[in-house]
Amino acid sequence: MLKVIFFLAAVFAGAVARAEILELRPQAITEWKAVYGEVEPRDLIPARARIGGTVVDLDVTAGDMVTAGARVAVVVDDKLTFQRDAIDAQLGSLRTQLVTARADLLRGESLRERGVITVQRLEQLQTAVDVLDGQIKGAEAERLVIEQQVAEGAVLSPVAGVVLSVPVARGSVITPGEEVARIGGGGVFLRLALPERHAATLVVGDEIAIGTDGDGQTGRLAKVYPQIEGGRVLADVEVAGLDDRFVGRRVPVRLPVGTRQALLVPKDAVTHRAGLDFVTVETSTGAVQRAVVPGQETMRDGAVWLEILSGLRAGDKVVHGDE
Repeated sequence: MLKVIFFLAAVFAGAVARAEILELRPQAITEWKAVYGEVEPRDLIPARARIGGTVVDLDVTAGDMVTAGARVAVVVDDKLTFQRDAIDAQLGSLRTQLVTARADLLRGESLRERGVITVQRLEQLQTAVDVLDGQIKGAEAERLVIEQQVAEGAVLSPVAGVVLSVPVARGSVITPGEEVARIGGGGVFLRLALPERHAATLVVGDEIAIGTDGDGQTGRLAKVYPQIEGGRVLADVEVAGLDDRFVGRRVPVRLPVGTRQALLVPKDAVTHRAGLDFVTVETSTGAVQRAVVPGQETMRDGAVWLEILSGLRAGDKVVHGDE
C-alpha cells in the first residue's frame, strides 16, 4: 500500500514539475457597461416644399430608395398660373405698342431728313421706343421669376438614401418650407445615450463591443457630444457592416467605462469537482488544491482567463498546463 502511495505522489510531483508556474499579480481589467444603441442614419434631411400650394403628385412612399435630386413630389399654386397668364397678356400688348412705336420712329427719321419735324420730336419718338423696350424686358424678367417659382414646385430629394417617412398625402395643402418627406442617407451608425456619470470615461477611438457577450462585432467610438440633456450624454459609434434595413432598431452594446484590479488565472488552471472549483497552488510544502470562486471570463493574448473572486491572493504560485 505504501508503495502505491509513494508511486502516486511521485507521479503527481512529476506532473507538477512539467506544468507551468504562474505567480499571481493584480492585473487591470476593463469594466464594461451594457447599454442599447439605436441605428441612426448619418444624414437625416427633410425634403421641403419651396413654394406653397397643393400636392398634386407624390412619387415616393416610406421605404423607397431615392437618389440625390430625384423628384419626391410636385406642388402646384394656381395663383402662379394666373400671374403668368397676366404677364403674357401684358407682353402681347407691349410688343404691339413697340411695333407701332418703331414704325413711328422710322417715319420720323424720314421726315427729319426732309426737315418736316424737329429734332426734339424725333427724340421723343426714340424715347417711346426705348421705354416700351424696357417695359418688355421687365415683364419678361417677371415671367422668368414666375416660371422659376413654378419649377420650384417640384420637391427634390436633398441626398441619396431611403425615404423614412412621408407626412403629407396627395391633395394636401402645404406652406413654403413644410416637410414633404424625410430622407436618411450616408450610411448608418449607432447613437448611444449614456448616464452623465460615464461622460468623463468616454474617449473617441475606444473599441466598443456589439452584442451582450462581447464575442460579436466591434465598433469604434467616433464622436462624443459636448451637450448633456436630461442627465444623458450622446455618443456615436461607427460599426462596419451595420444592418441599415431598420432605422431606430435597438442594438445591445458593451462599452468600457473604467478599469479595476483583479487576479486572473488561465482557464485550464481551474478544475471542477463535486460542484466546487479548485486551483493547484505550489507552496513550500508542495502542491495543494485550493477551492476558489471564479468570476467572469476575459481574453488575454488570444487565451481565456478567469477572474478569481476569492480563494487566492497576490503572490500565490498557480500551477497550470499539463498535469
